Amino acid sequence: MKTTFFLFFIGLALSVAAQTYNADKVNKKAIDLYERALLRLQNDQFKESIPLLKKAIETDGKFADAILSLASVYGELKDYKTSVEYFERGKAIDTSYFRFFYLPYSINLAGLGRFNDALNAINQFLSIKELSDRSRKSGEYRKRTYEFGVQYGNKNPVGNYVFAPINLGDSVNSEKSEYYPSITINDSMFVFTRRGEGFREDFFESTILDEKKYSKSKLINGDINAEPSKGAINISQDGEWLIFAGYNFPGGYGDFDLYISYYTPTGWSEPENLGRNINTESWESSPSLSPDKRALYFSSNRPGGYGGKDLYVSYRMPNGKWGPAKNMGSSINTVGDELAPFIHADNATLYFTSDGLPGYGNSDIFLCRKGPNNEWSNPENLGYPINTIENEGSLFVSADGKTAFYASDRSDSRGGLDIYTFELRPDVRPARTLYVKGKVYDIKTRKGLPSAVELVDNTNQQTVSNVQTDETGNYFITLPVGKDYTFTVNRKGYLFYSEIFPLSKNQPDSTYNKDIPLKPIELNASLVLKNIFFETNSAQLQEISLIEINKLLQLLTENPTLKLQINGYTDNVGKPAENLKLSTSRAKAVVDYLVTKGIDIKRLLYKGFGETKPVADNKTEAGRAMNRRTEFVVIAQ
Repeated sequence: MKTTFFLFFIGLALSVAAQTYNADKVNKKAIDLYERALLRLQNDQFKESIPLLKKAIETDGKFADAILSLASVYGELKDYKTSVEYFERGKAIDTSYFRFFYLPYSINLAGLGRFNDALNAINQFLSIKELSDRSRKSGEYRKRTYEFGVQYGNKNPVGNYVFAPINLGDSVNSEKSEYYPSITINDSMFVFTRRGEGFREDFFESTILDEKKYSKSKLINGDINAEPSKGAINISQDGEWLIFAGYNFPGGYGDFDLYISYYTPTGWSEPENLGRNINTESWESSPSLSPDKRALYFSSNRPGGYGGKDLYVSYRMPNGKWGPAKNMGSSINTVGDELAPFIHADNATLYFTSDGLPGYGNSDIFLCRKGPNNEWSNPENLGYPINTIENEGSLFVSADGKTAFYASDRSDSRGGLDIYTFELRPDVRPARTLYVKGKVYDIKTRKGLPSAVELVDNTNQQTVSNVQTDETGNYFITLPVGKDYTFTVNRKGYLFYSEIFPLSKNQPDSTYNKDIPLKPIELNASLVLKNIFFETNSAQLQEISLIEINKLLQLLTENPTLKLQINGYTDNVGKPAENLKLSTSRAKAVVDYLVTKGIDIKRLLYKGFGETKPVADNKTEAGRAMNRRTEFVVIAQ
C-alpha cells in the first residue's frame, strides 16, 4: 500500500525490518474510507478528506497510513499543532515505519516554533542511509533553516512579546485576497490591493476611525482603477501621491511598470508612467516612497542584478524628475528574490522580503537601518514568530513605530489573503515618527511661497529630510522622535527660517502645525539666530551651531552683494563690561567662521551690545536664555 500522495520525498520502498505495523492487516472498511480520502487529496480537496480519514482511523485505530496522511493534511492546512499530534500518534505505532516521516514531522514542529525539536527530528531523517539525493537535499535545506531558528532564538529572546495578529474585519477584507497595505502618517487613509476575477486587481481605500476601526472599503476614485492588471500600491505619507505597479498600460515599456497618480479635488489623476530612469522592459513593482518624497524604493528583475529580483532606489532630482535607478548592492540583494521594500516614516528603517538571505525557509521579512553616512546596515531577520516556515509578504509599519500590518491566509481569513495588524516586537521597531505641517508665506503680503524645507539631525549634522513645498507654500515633513533636529526653510530672495525640535527626551503625543513667515531680503531686515550656542562664558561655538551658521553661509553665497552685521547680546549675569566684551567676541566668532568658508570680510561687520538690549525679563532662566542671542542685520544689498 502506498503512503499519502504528497509525501514526494519518499523515493524508496517503506519495507523495513522488524516493523510492527502491517498494512495488509488493516480493516478493509478502513482501507475503503482511506482510498476514498486519497481521491479527494489528489484533487487538493484537503478539508473534504478529513472526515473520511478520521472515519478510517475510528474504524482501525492502528491504521498508520491514515493517521500519517491526516497529519500531513493538517500540515497542508497550516494547523501545525494538530499535525504534530497525529504524527506523534503515528510514530507511537511503529517508530521504524515512521522514520521516513521525520521530514514532514520536523516541518510542522518548526511551524510551531519548536526549532530544537525540529532539528532533532531532521537529524533522525538524515541518518537514514537509503535516502534519495532529492530527499537528502530537502532534509539538509530544512536542517539549515532549523539551525537558524535555534541560533536566532538564543541570540534574540522574545521575552514577554506576544505575536497576536488581528484580522481587520469585513470592512477591509472580503472573500477575495487583500494585500499591500499602505497608510498615511496621520492614520487617516488606508489603501490596499484586492484581487478580482482572473488577472484583475483593484485599488481600495478605507478611512481609519476611532478605536482602531475602519470605514467600509471602496474603490479609489479617479482613473487609477481603469486598467485591469495592476499590483502593489503605496500612498505617500502626506496622502498626496499614489505610486503603483501597472501592466500593459498605455505608454508602458513592457511587463509591469511603476506609475504615479496625484490627489485632486475630483479624485486621483490619470496615472503617469514614471519614465525610463525607473522603468524598463523588465518587471518593476513593489514601490515604496520615502516620507520626504525624494527617494523611491522598488523591486525589479532587470538584467545586471545579483539574482532574480533585486531592490533598487531612485532619487528625485531638483527639477522634479526621477534620477537613474541604482541597485542597492550585494549587502542587501542576493541570488534569490528581494521584494516588497517599505521605507518607514522615520526615513531610516527599511523592511523587505528575501528568500536568499538566511532564514526560516521560503521568504522572510528583514530590516536595514540607515547609518550616519546614509549607509545601510546589514539585513536583520525579524525572527519568529513574525517570520515562519511559510512565505512572508509585504509589511507596513505605522508612524507610531509599533503598529504593523501585513497580508496572510491565517485560519480566520475571509478568503485567500487578508490584511492583519499586530504589535511589532520592540527590538525590530523603527523610530516613532510625528510630523510638522504648515504654510510658508511672505510676512508682508501673506502670499504662500514655494520653498525648500530641511530637517537635520543635530547629533551628526546629516540631512534627514529635504522637501519642497507645493506652489502655495504648503509643506509636510516627518519628525522621528528620539533625536534633536534643526528645522530650516530657505527661499531665494528671503531670509531663512530656523528652529530646533528637541525630541531626544520628550516625546509629545501631538503633531505640529506651524505656519512660517519669511522676511524679504531688504535693507535693515534682521533675524535672530535662535540656534547658535556658545560654551559657558566663552566665544567658543558649540558644534550644533554650525547647522544654522551654514544656512547663513548659504544666504551669503546665494546673494553675493549682500552685506551683514552680526550682533551679539548677553543676559545681565556678570559685570556689564565683561558682558559687552563677551557679546563682541561671540559676534566676531560667527564672522570668523564665515570668513574661513570664503566670505569676503568686507561684506561682514560685527558688534556686541552686552546686556543693554534685553528682549525678555532677566529674572527668569527662560528670559535670560532669550536675551543671550545672536542676530544679523542687512546693511547693504
